[in-house]
Amino acid sequence: MMLACIDVDYRPDGGARTAALLFSDWADARETEARLHTSPQVAAYQPGAFYRRELPCLLALLAPLADQLEVVVIDGYVTLDTAGRPGLGWQLFGALGQRVAVIGVAKTAFQGSLHAISVQRGHSQRPLFVTAAGLDPAQAADFVRQMAGPHRLPTLLKRVDQACRAAP
Repeated sequence: MMLACIDVDYRPDGGARTAALLFSDWADARETEARLHTSPQVAAYQPGAFYRRELPCLLALLAPLADQLEVVVIDGYVTLDTAGRPGLGWQLFGALGQRVAVIGVAKTAFQGSLHAISVQRGHSQRPLFVTAAGLDPAQAADFVRQMAGPHRLPTLLKRVDQACRAAP
C-alpha cells in the first residue's frame, strides 16, 4: 500500500511547484520518498473552478504513480457541500480513474460544508474538516486521526506544504 500527501505552491513567476510525500502507514512520521515537480506556467485562478489551476499540477506528479497509490491526501475539500458539488479532490479522484481514493483535509469550514467530518487533533480547539471519495468518509476521518504528529495538522501534511514552498 502506498499513500501520498500532496500540495502545490504557486510562484510569483506564474509557475508552480508540486510536492508529494509517499508513505506506507497512517502512523508514519516520515515519508519513504519525496517527489517534486515544477510547472513553468499554470492557469490563472478562476473563482468556482480552482481545480482547473491545481489539477494539472497534481496529475503531472501523480500520474506515473497512479498504479501504486491507494490513497492521496490533499489540502482542501473533495466535495464542497451536502449535495456533493465536486471540489478539487473529486476532480482528482475522477482524473485518476476512480482507482485511487482521495481524502481532503481542510483547515477552514467552507460555506455549505456541513457534510465534512470534524476531526480534533492535538490540543487544538479548532477542528480539521475531512471529506473523501473512494472510501467511507468516517474511515477517512479515522485515518486522519491516526496520522503522526502532536498538533492539529498531521506532520506529513505540514511537511508536504514546506517541501513545495522550500523547493527552488
